[in-house]
Amino acid sequence: MLELLLALWPLFALIVAGYLLRRADFPSEAFWPGAERLNYFVLFPALLFSSLAMAPLDNPALPRLALAVGLGLGLAWLALLLVRRMCGWPAGRFGAFTQGTLRFNTYLGLAAVGSLYGAPGLGLAALLLALMVPAVNLLSVWSLTAERGVSARSLLLPIIKNPLILACLAGALVNLCGLGLPGGTDRLLALLAAASLPLGLLCVGAALKPEQLRGEVSALGISSAIRLLGMPLLAGLVAHALQLPALESSVLVLFFALPTAPTAYVLTRQLGGDSQLMAGIITLQTLLAAVSLPLLLRWLG
Repeated sequence: MLELLLALWPLFALIVAGYLLRRADFPSEAFWPGAERLNYFVLFPALLFSSLAMAPLDNPALPRLALAVGLGLGLAWLALLLVRRMCGWPAGRFGAFTQGTLRFNTYLGLAAVGSLYGAPGLGLAALLLALMVPAVNLLSVWSLTAERGVSARSLLLPIIKNPLILACLAGALVNLCGLGLPGGTDRLLALLAAASLPLGLLCVGAALKPEQLRGEVSALGISSAIRLLGMPLLAGLVAHALQLPALESSVLVLFFALPTAPTAYVLTRQLGGDSQLMAGIITLQTLLAAVSLPLLLRWLG
């Protein structure tokens, strides 16, 4: 347990630092949106590209990993549809709960995988992102626009333009073509990638809104329990049923146990969803993950 805490506490220390820095208005309020854009469009794609470009794509466990992702997300999505029918949620509320259940904080996930499992874990995490990011974005957009009706173009365009998805596709293409990262390209990408995770975790902390925890206590608690406890349990059962190797099982369960992504708030607000509920879900899940993740990882061994 001590080793897990030593690996994870610096990650949450950066999240707390980001929150305190924004509260202190340092360096300025205008800094954080620019930092998020730099990370989202440049630094983080560099990390994903380099990880996938060097990942072992011929790993025989990968087809099972793809099947596990499909089963896990599919079962969770069917459960959400059933609960929506029972509770009569409007699209705005349904979209917030969908993102609180299916979306995940990629910055925290990759930082945790890198600390615990090193380069092999990061390669598998990049592959997981290539599988999960398009599916989760598609379901998030659909859930927020279900009542208004949505065209195939409006569903697919955000996915096609997503820099994380493009980086994953490009890295996989370079890998499959055997091009490698010659001429110091690997070092350049490593420098960009090294800046991504610390800046991303600071931005996660800066986006926290504790004031949004005052309302809808039961809804926030249920969403957090499902995401931080129910989803990793589902992933663990799927991994066991498919007999995934130990490292693949651990990385899969870890990603299903992450708190939801701060970018879910932006998407919810843009598409007219319940942004106040979404902000509360993001904040509470991120705070509770400081306790749930070490306990989960100890359970994983």
